[in-house]
Amino acid sequence: MMDIYEDWQLNAKLKLKETETFLKRLKKTKKGKLIDQIVNDADEKVFEKFDCLSCANCCKTISPVVTATDVRRIAKHLRIKETEVLSEYMRVDSDGDYVMNRQPCPFLEDDNECSIYDVRPKACKEYPLTQNKGFNQRPALHTLNTITCPAVFHVVERLKEKIK
Repeated sequence: MMDIYEDWQLNAKLKLKETETFLKRLKKTKKGKLIDQIVNDADEKVFEKFDCLSCANCCKTISPVVTATDVRRIAKHLRIKETEVLSEYMRVDSDGDYVMNRQPCPFLEDDNECSIYDVRPKACKEYPLTQNKGFNQRPALHTLNTITCPAVFHVVERLKEKIK
C-alpha cells in the first residue's frame, strides 16, 4: 500500500464518482456479511499504518451528531451545566440534531488530541464507521468519508479490489 497519507484526498476526489457508483451498487447486493468481513479486515490492515492523531481531519472538518446522553456526559466531565455545554459548544443543524458549533471541533487541541476523549460523543467513538455492521447500507456516508478520512479511502479501495 502506498503511504497512507500521500495524495489520499486528491485521489479520493478524483475517484469520487467511481466510489459513489461502486458503493451504491453494493447497497443492492445480498453479500452484506461478506462485505462487512472484507471491510473489517481492510480496516485492521489500514489502521496498522494509520494514526488518527497525525491527521484529525474528521475533527477539523465535520461535526458529529451529539445526543442528550453525550451532552450529559460532557457536562459532568467539564463540571458545567448541560445548558452551558449546549450554549457554548453546540448548535442545532438542519435536521434538528445538536452538532458542534464550529470547526475544527472546540475540543480539538493543537496536538490533535481530544480534550474530552474519554467522554467524547458516541458518533466520534464510532467514526469512521468501518467496523460497524451494514457497511453497504450507507453508500452516501461512506462516499463522503473517503474525502474526509484517509483510512476510509484506503478501506474502500481495498474493498473495490476484493469485490469486482
